[in-house]
Amino acid sequence: MHDQQAAGSVVVGVVEAEGQEQVALRAAHEATRAGTGLRIMHAAEWPSTPGAAEADTGDGTHRADRVIARCSEAVHRQFPDLAIEQELVSGSPAAALIHRSAEATLIVVGHRGTGGFPRLPLGSVSLQVATHSRCPVLVLRPRRGTEPSDNRVVVGVDVDDMQQHVMEFALHAAGAPGAWLEVVHASTRPDLLSTGPTGPLLLGHETRPIAAKDLLEERLGPYRSRHPDADIRTRVERARPANLLVDSSRHANVLVVGTHRRTGLRRLTLGSVSGEVLHTAECPVVVVPPPVTEK
Repeated sequence: MHDQQAAGSVVVGVVEAEGQEQVALRAAHEATRAGTGLRIMHAAEWPSTPGAAEADTGDGTHRADRVIARCSEAVHRQFPDLAIEQELVSGSPAAALIHRSAEATLIVVGHRGTGGFPRLPLGSVSLQVATHSRCPVLVLRPRRGTEPSDNRVVVGVDVDDMQQHVMEFALHAAGAPGAWLEVVHASTRPDLLSTGPTGPLLLGHETRPIAAKDLLEERLGPYRSRHPDADIRTRVERARPANLLVDSSRHANVLVVGTHRRTGLRRLTLGSVSGEVLHTAECPVVVVPPPVTEK
C-alpha cells in the first residue's frame, strides 16, 4: 500500500489575513506528530501589467515576507525544535500548493473564516488543492461555538468500498494519546433478505442499519487485528452520507474523507459527499487521495 506517512515536509499555505498564525500552528503540530519539518508557503499573484508590477511588486514582496515571518515566529515560539522552511512564490496559490503536494506529507490550508486565500470565491483554493493534491489535505474550517473537541477522529466509509488508505490515515490520526476513532457509515441502499416467488425480498426499514452495522464490523475486523490498541467505535444510520458526516463532525478533532478512485474523475470533482462536507463540516477536514498508482 502507498505510505501516506512517507517522508516529506508538512506544507502550510498562509495569506495576509487574520488567524494565519493558528493555521501555521496546527500545521506545526501535524509536522511534529509526523516527525518531519514544516514548510510555510505564501503565494503572491503580482499585477500582470508592467507599470503596475514595477509599482507594487516591491511593497508586495515586503508584505509577503512579513506574512511568512509572523507565522514562522509564532511556530518557533511553541515548537522551538521544529525545522522550518519559508517559501515565497509568485503565481496561483492553488497551483503552488498542488505542485508541492508531490513531495509533501500533508498540505494544510485555511478555509475562508480562518484566513483563506484572498480575491477568490469561497473555498476555491481549498477545493482545487483537495481535488488535485497528491497527498492528504487538511482544511481548517472555522468551528461553531467555543466547545472543545472531544479528541475524536471521524472517518466516513462505504461498507461496499472500504478504502484502506483512508482507514489507515484515520487510524494514524487517532493514534494520539486519548484519541479514538469513530467510523461512520450512512446506510442508503436496500439490503436483500432472500429471494421470494416474485423476486428479491427487502429488509424492513428498521433492520437495514442493523445489517449494515454487522457488515461494517466484519469489514473492520482486519483493522482491529492490525491495530489492537486502537479505540474504534462505529456509527451506522440510515441518512444522507453528507448529513451524517456533518452531524458527526460536531466537537470532533478532525473528519477524514476519501475521494473517488475512478480514473480521471478526481480531476473534475471531489464527489458530492467530500465536497459538501468541506463546505459544511464543523471541524477540520482531511481529504485523503488515492495512492498514486490508482490515479
